[in-house]
Amino acid sequence: MSRFLFCLLFVFGSTLSLFAAESAQSENIEWKAGVASAKITPEKPLRMAGYAGRKEPAEGTEQDLFAKALAVEDQDGNRVVFLTLDLIGVIDQLRADVTKQVQEKFYLPPQALLMNASHTHCGPAYGRDDAKAYYDTLAQTLVKTIGQALEGLQPAKLSWSTARCSVAMNRRTPSATGYRNHPNPNGLVDHQVPVLRVDDPKGELKAVMFGYACHNTTMGFRKWLGDYAGFAQEYFEKDHPGVTALFMMGCGGDQNPYPRSELHYAHKHGRSLATAVEAALEVNQRALRHQHPLHGPLKVAYETVQLEYLPEKKREPWDYPVQVIQFGNDLTIVALGTEVVVDYSLRIKQELFEPEGPAIWVAGYSNVYSGYIPSKRVLLEGGYEASRPYQPDVEERIIGKVLELDQRLKNQKAK
Repeated sequence: MSRFLFCLLFVFGSTLSLFAAESAQSENIEWKAGVASAKITPEKPLRMAGYAGRKEPAEGTEQDLFAKALAVEDQDGNRVVFLTLDLIGVIDQLRADVTKQVQEKFYLPPQALLMNASHTHCGPAYGRDDAKAYYDTLAQTLVKTIGQALEGLQPAKLSWSTARCSVAMNRRTPSATGYRNHPNPNGLVDHQVPVLRVDDPKGELKAVMFGYACHNTTMGFRKWLGDYAGFAQEYFEKDHPGVTALFMMGCGGDQNPYPRSELHYAHKHGRSLATAVEAALEVNQRALRHQHPLHGPLKVAYETVQLEYLPEKKREPWDYPVQVIQFGNDLTIVALGTEVVVDYSLRIKQELFEPEGPAIWVAGYSNVYSGYIPSKRVLLEGGYEASRPYQPDVEERIIGKVLELDQRLKNQKAK
């Protein structure tokens, strides 16, 4: 064989090998992801949400508030958008207005949008009549942010991991006169920090979405602030330039950050949570042993279950939203509405547990905001979180709907 022919075959073979390697790599990229962020700090003085005792409007900004969107698409074109908000909650009108416009403009069905609020008590009371101008701007900003995330969909790798953080403490302490709102070191907690990471095809980190079950109530002053969750996102993004960090609130209805009421504690709690995210990502570890790749198909279900009050209270029942999102058999995200106590997270993880997966992530404060949702235990014990007179079967109704939707998605054939 001549030297020229040998070199030609060598170059041709190398090109084929390179092409095959690139093809194999592209075949492994089964997701697309896009992320967008927008500031939603009020520009004019508004009343604040969370504490009825604050009658005067906010007097300044300690930290900007944000809305962030993470859009995910599988190989079959199924899409889901996670929208995280530095707000007290998602009121009915906001979800209705946003989902309507998003469906019309971007063809994203309402069930494919998960709206989650951090429940900061240093955000605007945006549902008030005197906040209408802010509300209108907010709704437009959220729709635009979702659109930007969808338009920015690019090939990506998704994986899931977890760590722990001890910021939260149960706030229900038994006493001779009933359960008091006071730190209880022996109470139930959920210290898990679930983390969804988004990498580009080369393995460069682009976004993280993480959760935690704890009220964002370190502070209650009259300044705009994302509280510990806001600082956790801020610190992570500063430590990882170019990466977007999103916080998804967990089942923290009976959980508070302690200590509290001083700003430096909000900074410390935020740093603790940001560090937990670093631990979940195994930052600076030579070998990554706890990053679990996510595979499709992407499936989603969204339905309501009717919650009833005690008959003597003469209150009308209401439709409570439950959302389940499945990433194949690797990760299931359960999103529950309003202020659910930690019992729901702990029970759902147990009810849906399977030795071979998927991992279970439970979020509260999602898609609607309408007061506390006690478990049966909390309802019978009484106290602040049991202030709404629900029927004793409130927990079973919600858990039953979660199990129903989860099984329905598992039985659903991929497109």
